[in-house]
This record gives sequence, C-alpha cells and structure tokens, in this order.
Amino acid sequence: MARNLLAARVARDIPNGAYVNLGIGLPTLVANHLPRHREVILHSENGVLGQWSAAEPGQEDWELINAGKEAIRLERGAAFFHHADAFGMMRGGHLDICVLGAFQVSERGDLANWHTGAPDAIPAVGGAMDLAIGAKQVFVMMDHLTKDGTSKLRRQCSYPLTGMACVSRVYTELGTFAIGPQGVSVIEIVGDMSSQALQSVTDVALDFTNMVMAEYA
Repeated sequence: MARNLLAARVARDIPNGAYVNLGIGLPTLVANHLPRHREVILHSENGVLGQWSAAEPGQEDWELINAGKEAIRLERGAAFFHHADAFGMMRGGHLDICVLGAFQVSERGDLANWHTGAPDAIPAVGGAMDLAIGAKQVFVMMDHLTKDGTSKLRRQCSYPLTGMACVSRVYTELGTFAIGPQGVSVIEIVGDMSSQALQSVTDVALDFTNMVMAEYA
C-alpha cells in the first residue's frame, strides 16, 4: 500500500499535457494513479506512447508491455512504435518529466541508479542515462534509507553515476524534496515526523523554510 501512496503522490505533481517517461520498477505504478481528467502522455523506452495502466490479473496480453516487461492495458489513442524512435524522443529533449528509481541521489542532483559497484552485481543502465540528460525534469522515487539504515540522499554519491546534476525532485516514504542550486529543500514531511527526526536520518543539510506536512503516510 505504501508504494501506491508514494506513486499517487508523484502523480499529483505531473501537470496536464506533460509527456512523461516512467522508469522500471516503482515508477511504473504512477500510471495507475494519474487522474482521468488530466491528459498526461506516457512514454516507454520500448516504444509505447499514450495512456495506460496495469493489466488486470487474468487479462494480460504479453505483447502489450511497458519497459519493465509488465503487462499493461492501453487507453484509446495509445500506440506502439519503433524502439529507435522512442530513444529519439528521449535524447531529443521531447520529454517533460521522467520518473526513475535510484540507489543514491546527491545534494547537487547527481543520480546513481544503475550499479552498486559490487563485484557480483549485474549492471543495468538501460536507457536511464539518456533519460537523465534528455528529460526536462527528473523525478526520483526511492526508499529514504538502505537496508542497513544509510541515507540514500547523500552529500556525494558513492556509486557510479548515471547523470550529473540532473535530479530536480525526490520522493521517499518520509518526504518530498526539491533539489536546486542552493541544495535540498523539504517540500513535505510525511505523517507526524518532526523536522529534527528527518534531518537525523538524512545525510545532507535540509532546508525546511517552505515545508508543509503531508497527508499521505
């Protein structure tokens, strides 16, 4: 449920008329939470354009998939097109927003989401580097902490970078953060967590000047 609440929060910030790429993993859930009255054109690097949502169990057509190989249900007007053209859109600056997962994000907006550097890890950069530099805005959805309790929002990324100074907003289960020239600003804190508690589990200095308390939790 928490994953869907986070996806719904991201969906709130996607404006009418935007062309949006949803990355593999958690970001694919955003498609299920876009308001019906809002026209958002989704893009997938495997060559899908239009509006869609996850296919209902038992109704999957495995020739209709997103970039994460998940079955989707297309809305009227959506289309499949050539993989190369999909990357042309990504590299040509035609996407307003891309939503990606991440291992780490730095205070200057550097993105690390393709490799942990571990010897036995399988690198999987895919089209993330094209999206990171090609989209006008990069939104990141991620857990706030690693399994061992280390902040993923960091002063400097320790993993190999996907893109430099490209992330504009970060969404975690603890809050929503804007990244700009002055560093990291807190837009929202989730639930009743205090600003002191959030700062204590975050590796970067946070600006709480314009913070509000979020309703989702």
